[in-house]
Amino acid sequence: MRTTLVFAQIVISALLIAAILLQQRGGGLSAAFGGDGNVYRTKRGLEKAIFIATIILAVFFFGIALLSIIIV
Repeated sequence: MRTTLVFAQIVISALLIAAILLQQRGGGLSAAFGGDGNVYRTKRGLEKAIFIATIILAVFFFGIALLSIIIV
């Protein structure tokens, strides 16, 4: 059971890194320091799907981390 959790955590972490790297730059904290922070636009299409997938993967990663702590 523990090896399954470790393997799942490795796979989810790799997917989470890929999802974060695929997102467009220019939002968040970097926009506060001279970026294009005054323009509001909504996420659409693939950008929105990657954003939602990043949130879901982060929740799964956190859940598996807590589960592995409980099992140990």
